[in-house]
This record gives sequence, structure tokens and C-alpha cells, in this order.
Amino acid sequence: MLLPAALPTPLTAVADPVLARAGVELRLKRDDLLHPAVPGNKWRKLTPNLAHALAEGRTAVATFGGAYSTHLRATAAAARALGLASFGIVRGEELADRPRNPSLAAAEADGMALEFVGRGAYRHLVGTGGGPYAERWGNCLVLPEGGSNALAVHGTAALPGELPGLGPRDVVCCAVGTGGTLAGIAAGLPPGARALGVAVLRGEGYLEGEVDALHRAAYGRTFANWRIDHGHHGGRYGRVPAALEEFAAGFEQRHGVGVERRYVAKALHAVYGLAAQGALAAGTRVTLVVTGLPDAVAVSRS
Repeated sequence: MLLPAALPTPLTAVADPVLARAGVELRLKRDDLLHPAVPGNKWRKLTPNLAHALAEGRTAVATFGGAYSTHLRATAAAARALGLASFGIVRGEELADRPRNPSLAAAEADGMALEFVGRGAYRHLVGTGGGPYAERWGNCLVLPEGGSNALAVHGTAALPGELPGLGPRDVVCCAVGTGGTLAGIAAGLPPGARALGVAVLRGEGYLEGEVDALHRAAYGRTFANWRIDHGHHGGRYGRVPAALEEFAAGFEQRHGVGVERRYVAKALHAVYGLAAQGALAAGTRVTLVVTGLPDAVAVSRS
């Protein structure tokens, strides 16, 4: 059985002279500590979907992700805990014969059967819910890429309720890959507070459309209390430029908090960059949602 989550997750203030000079406060919402095997936004997005799968009598779950997908790894762990089979379609057929990276190795260790496909075929399979593979999956719940759907949005919408005292000076920030976490946070905010997403891949315009679509699916309306920063993705999904690595390593050394590189580091780097540029007004309090664990820590817990 999937272990219950450690809710609410800790809220930790970060004292940093760089941000202090800009008049910006920073807190970390430590969702990386939420669950030992299914941390962060993955637990919040997966839990309502897997509850739905069990209620419908499903025997398996299938989903999609890239080579470093924390969603694949988390889905495999959660499915195994609940006695469900799991299947994953992985973007990149060239990866099939290569040594597994930590994310894919962890997914396979938890019983997920992986299929590696080319990028064009991958987009088609995502759009068709698995296409011909679905016939092999049997009585299976098929989750979208990143697990972002209406149920996932409702799951992440509970997060702002764990942040007492939110008001007009508050910005709740998270990394954005498929938009589900940002959509939920924005929907759950009280009046005056705002949500800031930081894109981890190239997708200006497209990602905004995805968040709007998720809001319509979950609530039948859109929200105007959020935006996405597109200046800190590092060039593409999964890429960790040298400057980002240096920033993340420095943050870890100063504050003793491990920083996951492909999502959390980009969001954190954006907060510092926007504060330095004056794009975050003096007096702003930023709560950054730590959505996942560094690879080495995640593997040790799996």
C-alpha cells in the first residue's frame, strides 16, 4: 500500500544576502520530503489519479516521459506499492541499448516495462493515449505526459492551503514541464497572491496554452493570477549549463539543501535572476516549491 504523505511539508526560510539586497524574501516549500518514493508534485498529481484507477478496478497504469523523467520513476514506485502493473513510453529510441540513467533504472527496478520510441512516434503516441501499445496494456489507466490532467490539477491545488497568510505580496513559484503543478497552484491561491512558473524547456506560448487548457478541464474557466518565465530553461529540457551547475552547487554549499538540477535549480535560478533585475518588487515574498530530489538522493530512496 502506498505510504501516506508527510503533510504539510516543511516551510523553510532562506536567508541570503543577494536576495536581501533586492528586498526579496525566499521560503522553500519542501515537497521533496513529502514521500520517500513518490516525492513532491508527483505524489500530489498521482494520488487522485491512482485513487480513480483503483475505484474503476484498473489493474495497470501507463504513461509517457523523457529519459530523465521523474514522472516515470514516481509512477512506477506508486503503482508497485498499490499492486498495479506499470508501463512507460520513453522518448528516444536510441536509449534502448544504452546503460540506464538513475531515473529509468529506478523505474525498471519498480517493475515498469519501458518502450523506447523515436521523437516523432512519441508525440503521436502521447496524442493517441498509447496507440497500438494500449492493446497490450489491458485494463489500464493511461496518464498523460507528466501526469498533468484535471485530477492532477485538483491534487496540486491543495498546496497553497499549506501556506498560511498568503496575500498580495506573495509569489508561489514552481518549475514548469507540462503545466499541471502551476495550474493547480494558481487555482488554489487566495485573492492577491500570484503564481510564477519557470519553464524548463523551450515552449513560450505553448506552455501558457497548456495551463489554460488544464484550468478549463479542471474548473471550466481560466485564471489570471499566474505567468511563466521563459528565460531560464538553459536551452532545452534536461540541459544543465555550466552556469546553472555552478549556481546550484553554490546554493547547496551555502544553505545545506540538495538541489535537483533539471527542474528545481532552474526555478531557483530564475528567482535570483528576477530579483536582481528588479522584476520581483522589493517586499515580495517568494515561496519556491521544491518539487523533486537530486538524482543520487532519489535513487537511494527508491
